[in-house]
Amino acid sequence: MNIRIACAQFTIIPGRPNLNYNSIINIIADAKKQNIDLLIFPELCLSGYLLGDLWEQTSFLEDCVTYGKKIIAASTDICIVFGNVALDYTKVNEDGRPRKYNAAFIAQNGQKLTPSLKHPTFKSALPNYREFDDSRYFHSLNKFQRESNSSLKSLIKPVFLTIRDTSLNIGVMLCEDAWTEDYFINIPALLAKNGADILLNLSCSPFTLGKNKKRHQVFAKLAQTYNLPLIYCNNIGVQNNGKNIFAFDGATCAYQKNGDLLTEAEPYKEKILTIEYSFNTKDLIANKSLVIPPQEIASIYQGLVYGVTNFLQQTNIKKMVVAVSGGIDSAVAAAIYTKILGKENVLLVNIPTKNNSSLTQKLACSLATKLGCPYLVIPIQDSLDLLCNNLETTPVVPLSNGDSFKIELSTLTLENIQARQRMQIIATLAASFGGAFSCNSNKTELTIGYSTFYGDLTGIVALLGDLWKYQVYDLAYYLNNSIYQKEIIPQEMFLIRPSAELSPAQTIGTGGDPLHYPYHDFLLKALVESWNKISPYEILLWYKENMLEQKIGCEQGLVKKLFPTAVEFITDLERWWSLFAGFAIAKRIQAPPIFSISKRSFGYDFREAQIPAYYSLEYKRLKTQLLKK
Repeated sequence: MNIRIACAQFTIIPGRPNLNYNSIINIIADAKKQNIDLLIFPELCLSGYLLGDLWEQTSFLEDCVTYGKKIIAASTDICIVFGNVALDYTKVNEDGRPRKYNAAFIAQNGQKLTPSLKHPTFKSALPNYREFDDSRYFHSLNKFQRESNSSLKSLIKPVFLTIRDTSLNIGVMLCEDAWTEDYFINIPALLAKNGADILLNLSCSPFTLGKNKKRHQVFAKLAQTYNLPLIYCNNIGVQNNGKNIFAFDGATCAYQKNGDLLTEAEPYKEKILTIEYSFNTKDLIANKSLVIPPQEIASIYQGLVYGVTNFLQQTNIKKMVVAVSGGIDSAVAAAIYTKILGKENVLLVNIPTKNNSSLTQKLACSLATKLGCPYLVIPIQDSLDLLCNNLETTPVVPLSNGDSFKIELSTLTLENIQARQRMQIIATLAASFGGAFSCNSNKTELTIGYSTFYGDLTGIVALLGDLWKYQVYDLAYYLNNSIYQKEIIPQEMFLIRPSAELSPAQTIGTGGDPLHYPYHDFLLKALVESWNKISPYEILLWYKENMLEQKIGCEQGLVKKLFPTAVEFITDLERWWSLFAGFAIAKRIQAPPIFSISKRSFGYDFREAQIPAYYSLEYKRLKTQLLKK
């Protein structure tokens, strides 16, 4: 005999339990028509996950509880498993507010079921890394266990169900609980030991490059180790924490007890994934339907477009202004926004000075023509000259003694004035056009602060802020070859030297950008995205041992070619480390929100304090040793 199981991969709207409830009730009604026995919803499916301190608003929490009770009441003729917040007004969290748990609710015949008579299913492993800060809001099962003097074995138990007159023990885990093999408490092991027939994982897990591959490895091993089938139920949609915007890809799936991936839902699509559980084989049955994993750049594009589209809809932004310089970053941003909003809703503007070459101006115009977007050119050299003349010729008079002096504008100041004046024009155009404007900074630039305060670092969102420069180029090729299937981004943009074109010494024909991207992209990526934080010491050690290129992933032989001596290598390393760990932090803190796709993106995922760059004792020792040679 078999039972029919359905997993609801649907769009969760953060902070709108009323809308999410409507979706859930409709799914329940459809599931009943299809004679589904067990219906599974994701973690925190009524509230959403990334809500900031909305979690502290009592009236919001009470609404979530109210809608949760309505779902329980709707569980006639069906068993429903769903994630919601649980409140306990008899206790308080460490912050003095009413006790909250991230909980799983199991309902059948209009009644709530629990692993024991007293205790519901609370999340045990509350993540407090990357963008997660669960302990700020929720009380964990571990703390509950210590307070109640209960054993973990008595709390972490499957829930007993009777379906079609046959018993089924479901072991319910909430997201991180399934990843606890190396924690002090192994949740799947306890559920298996306590008699679970099947493991269910309710998740609210955002898209990250490589995450699904890693999850398949971990969950397949769990199923195989405990000889239990496992179902993973995740939501889709877009949520943010104010500094990072995340796309939730779903990727709901099921594993047989031998660890084989049986079936999975297409990412970013609403889907009710239907599976059967056989009481005879104690395993899952389904028509095998697996999704072919996309190549990395296709996965990046898919996540970005889905995330941007939903974010713009959430914020009611229907038009976008993009400053196009003739370079690759602004071209990619323009092409993506055009694909999402339509060419008539994307205004492209080129704002040249005397430092902008005729080639890049021609390329900006060519891009606009190929995309079919409205386009205008606003030269600002005359207004810049007027402003600079006024600044340098107007006397500054201290009122205390009547002496005066004049301001002298440095080369760097003159460069920054251009960027800030451009942004004034772009912001004005956005207001007049009835939309927002884009920040085109990439991750390499954000890492070292290669941007201007209140200039190119402003905008509604940093679309490319989690992409290294080499990924921007890859995305540009992908847009031409696979999305538009014709040359939208002019070929010459791939060939010219990247440059901000802010001074005669910094143009496509002279100095260009101060970075050698084929090396610095990978150096900076190692410093930013390594799970165990890499410092200059490790970089210098790998350099000494001739392992640097292998460790960071850049081209073999490139380091020696760029830096023939240790002095040159160390000078370059300290230049970028001092910026990355120094003044660039102030810029990143004030940067727009970033669409996050990597293992570590700036913003709330990469928490920083404005303190001076630090060089460890081991670094200084190794540096002295190398320089003596």
